[in-house]
Amino acid sequence: MKYRTVAVTTAATLAATVLLTGCGSSDDTGDEQAASGPASLTYWAWAPGLDKVADIWNKGPGKEAGITVTVKKQASGDDLVTKIITAAKANKAPDLVQAEYQTLPTLVSNDVLADISEEAGDAKSQFADGIWQQTTLGSDALYALPQDSGPLMFYYRQDLFKQYGLTVPTTWEEFAETARALKKKAPDKDLTTFSSNDSGLFAGLSQQAGAKWWTTGDDKWKVAIDDPATQKVADFWGGLVKEGAIDNQPMYTPAWNKALNTGKQVAWVSAVWAPGTLTTAAPETKGKWAMAPLPQWTAGENVTGSWGGSSTAVTNDSKNKKAAATFAKWLNTDPAALAALVKEGGIYPAATAAQTGGALSQAPDYFSNQPDFYTEAAKIAQGTAPASWGPNVNVAYTAFKDNFAQAAKNKSDFGTALTAMQDATVSDLKKQGFGVSE
Repeated sequence: MKYRTVAVTTAATLAATVLLTGCGSSDDTGDEQAASGPASLTYWAWAPGLDKVADIWNKGPGKEAGITVTVKKQASGDDLVTKIITAAKANKAPDLVQAEYQTLPTLVSNDVLADISEEAGDAKSQFADGIWQQTTLGSDALYALPQDSGPLMFYYRQDLFKQYGLTVPTTWEEFAETARALKKKAPDKDLTTFSSNDSGLFAGLSQQAGAKWWTTGDDKWKVAIDDPATQKVADFWGGLVKEGAIDNQPMYTPAWNKALNTGKQVAWVSAVWAPGTLTTAAPETKGKWAMAPLPQWTAGENVTGSWGGSSTAVTNDSKNKKAAATFAKWLNTDPAALAALVKEGGIYPAATAAQTGGALSQAPDYFSNQPDFYTEAAKIAQGTAPASWGPNVNVAYTAFKDNFAQAAKNKSDFGTALTAMQDATVSDLKKQGFGVSE
């Protein structure tokens, strides 16, 4: 399943110290209630099939504990974040909410989410460090439990690589050489494209290079979108676009679908959910693609970034926080729950134990030619780099689309676009009243 939506923040936000200190609501009503219930919980979420997974809970462990969960389907992304913040301001937020990782700082800074470290912090060992860090925001608090993830990988047409004598690149230097080699042998084809409408992909590639776009210290935010790691990524892709070694057209358009389906584009940097997209975009090439680890900046490493993914959070408005945390932990760590999430929701679970075997014992139908698809994906996911999100991800992502679209179209300097992205993000934080360190 693919989640590409981004966070939204409101003009009226709380002070940054809410995020920095991990403070929750002053109303601790319900904290003393035992996790054994009785309790009736409401869960706002968008992933398909979550109501069926909740039914398993309600008929089994939930029934024994006296805890019933009702899933209320919501829109995802910006719409849900706006709705949950509005509900929280009226003290009417649900007990649980499905939240994408990049939205967590926004929700925490608006005092929406409870710290559930005491109730669920012992689940840390069941997740890759880079994924867990996204739910703690680098603090001692725990604001959600990881649900699904989107580790980045390299997808390529096996038949065309063989036809043109190309070798699967293991480093980004080899990736660039492969792109140039293909252009010499088949000028009408491209190894891939740089897409200016995919902020999440660029963020994930920057994470792999070591970027930390938002960090905190001394009650202030520091924005480092134009740090050396991200500059390296921008210069790499901008250089390939400028020399014409790769295409410069956005993804998810009819033209892009056609390029994949006809073999004009022979590779794609994407996430673990890519088989679903390829099934729709390039149906005639089923069985011709293969997946490999993302090329590395340093040969021999196993580091990847993330593109998408969500978590299960408990709100400060819940009168049954312990019960809600108990369900959230079950949902994202229990084998039966995880199997149901894969089957009913089509997600790639964040819990490492569920990333192979069971519902993922067979490769996606589109990749039936690569039976070890999920075994390899699990190895790649273990190297997921931490991501550092801030309270105005939406502003940064919008600035990326605006500035990189122009740079890609004109084949001009990507560094200038990156600086504009940095400046827009810093300016917005200051406008909202956040403390910002230079």
